[in-house]
Amino acid sequence: MASHTLAGILFTVQTVAGISANFSLLYHHVSLCVSGFRFKSTDVIVQNLTVANSLIMLSKGMSQTMTAVGVKYFLHEFGCISILYIYRVARGVSIATTCILSVFQVIKMSSMNSSCKKLKIKAPQYVGVSIFLCWILYVCVNLIFPLYHHSKWNFKNITWKLDSGYCSAGIQDGITGSLYIVLLLLPEVSFSGLMLWSSSTMVCILHRHRKQMQHIHKARPSSRPSPEARATQTILALVCTFVSFYTLSSTFYAYIAAFNISSKWLVNTSALISTCFPTISPLVLMNHDATLTRRLWTKFRQSVRCV
Repeated sequence: MASHTLAGILFTVQTVAGISANFSLLYHHVSLCVSGFRFKSTDVIVQNLTVANSLIMLSKGMSQTMTAVGVKYFLHEFGCISILYIYRVARGVSIATTCILSVFQVIKMSSMNSSCKKLKIKAPQYVGVSIFLCWILYVCVNLIFPLYHHSKWNFKNITWKLDSGYCSAGIQDGITGSLYIVLLLLPEVSFSGLMLWSSSTMVCILHRHRKQMQHIHKARPSSRPSPEARATQTILALVCTFVSFYTLSSTFYAYIAAFNISSKWLVNTSALISTCFPTISPLVLMNHDATLTRRLWTKFRQSVRCV
């Protein structure tokens, strides 16, 4: 009973914090758009990342919270499939946009004398197209989900089943089930590999830049890093956060699937970890954007005065 109550508290706090942070970030971008602000390419990527994270929290976060507080199997078959479909699409887009953000930052940091000069100039033009293709990819790949995933009302000929409390799902036997797993895992593994490469490249570039600055200033580096360096540090923090939670979540789910474990503690822990990145990422981005933090704090104070 104590563990059930603790799970309910943790999921509630995480879901409320995640939805509030992501919607605050979305509100900030919408208000800037209305005021005629000209967004940079990184802003466009962050906007799509925030939309994807919001969908994750609204689908998986809220559903898992309701289960944790004792409301189970409140979704019918169509609702179960719809929630899982939205979650899978949003999760895939979140991974892809985080990868695009990190790779785009590496291209921006590359020297104009390097072989990436042309790519650096043209990269902003491809950001919108890349994000659009990511949405199309995961919308199409996950269309297989309603066809070949089985809800808790149908578990014939399945190789793997996961009961999340609000919905149970299994993957069909045979070539189709294997193909679906490959179509899901291949892009995720590829994006994760690209993120690791871009992160290591950014670290090397920052280290080289720091040594150059120390040489220029005779071993007395500036106390305040450049805006580009601060942006890179934020993206590095974002990527490291993603990789950490993604690895933990994947390890838990792989363990559950491999040994067909139905432990509620393991399932709840896996679900909690899988929604940590959508909860923390807007906080990391807001911490970087001092203007955003001041605007949100000012609006909060104004709302308090009105009350």
